[in-house]
Amino acid sequence: MTCPKPRLQALLSAWNAPQRSNAGFSRVPSTLRKLHGTAKCAEEAIDTSTRRHKVIFSGIQPTGIPHLGNYFGALANWVKLQRNAAPEDELLFSVVGWHALTLPQDPKALQQARMDMMALLLAVGIDPKRSIVFHQDHIQNHTELAWILSCITPTGKLRRMTTWKTRLAVSRNANDESEVDDSLLNTGLFTYPVLQAADILAYKATHVPVGDDQQQHLELTRDIAEGFNRAYKTPSRLFPLPEYMTTPSKRILSLKDPSAKMSKSAVDPNSRIVLTDTPAQIKSKIRGATTDSIQGITYDPVARPGTSNLLSILAACTDDDVLEVAKRYHNRNHGDLKADVTEVVEETFRKPRAEFERLRGETEYLTQIAEEGAAKARSRSDATLREVRHRVGLA
Repeated sequence: MTCPKPRLQALLSAWNAPQRSNAGFSRVPSTLRKLHGTAKCAEEAIDTSTRRHKVIFSGIQPTGIPHLGNYFGALANWVKLQRNAAPEDELLFSVVGWHALTLPQDPKALQQARMDMMALLLAVGIDPKRSIVFHQDHIQNHTELAWILSCITPTGKLRRMTTWKTRLAVSRNANDESEVDDSLLNTGLFTYPVLQAADILAYKATHVPVGDDQQQHLELTRDIAEGFNRAYKTPSRLFPLPEYMTTPSKRILSLKDPSAKMSKSAVDPNSRIVLTDTPAQIKSKIRGATTDSIQGITYDPVARPGTSNLLSILAACTDDDVLEVAKRYHNRNHGDLKADVTEVVEETFRKPRAEFERLRGETEYLTQIAEEGAAKARSRSDATLREVRHRVGLA
């Protein structure tokens, strides 16, 4: 391994430092009061702050190579969770193939994308010896539990999900959500939050790392779990109410339109940096990123969204505070900022990109990892489904 350039070495000083702990993950009482608004609900909820161990679950769709926003919003956070987890904690990370079917897919492309995503999870640092890594669609318990939970979930709750119309609208590049006719939306788009709840509850997960755009779905999961616990409360409450584990990184925005988050579905490929981009592509995309003509560098997401987005990317790559990063660039220009962002992004993606390219061709190994992970996940979810079937009268 060669030593980084002097400027890059300074920028990455935080990279080799001990990771900061995520102390906010276990603040149970305040989280419960925020969700339900009453002390009574907080008292009734299962207290995971004193639980012997955590069960952490999260999933990622196998559609498209993850971009910089996906990496810092989910994947890098999963690796940190794995590294900081207590020995008794359980971690489950799933490639959620069934969720991908809510939009049209080419079967061969989806099959390859599923394999690629498994390779990518391993490439970024998910260790199958420490975490359970598996394909959601290998475990039939997810769909069975989703059907049972859908039978106790009011349609009114699903209609309030802000994503059920916008996902299709975005896929069609619609500018106005109201332009989408309800009759054109498939049932899967309407009910997939229930499947998402089943993904989590099948393992009695106590903690779920989610971004801002998925918090409403986790609230629904908690509502569904609480509804099941009330309806089938004998001999005891079956499901814990999973807690939020919010990512500590800032939201990464589009390089071309910093009013929107970085997206796989954006028409302009130069709006995002994906893990497989070459150094030349990364340099070109960052050099062409939208900024402004104001002299000096300051962090102001409202007045200077493009400049602030580059500062956020730099802070995320160096694991530093964005305001501290902004202070160091106060008397510098956008050229300096873009050059430094280019270097740290390339250094961040260099090893995962090389490992991904190596692993994606090892089909037998990836299949073996997926099968071993599925066996572990099936064993755990089988136990949950036996309890569920017994309680609803299907044992």
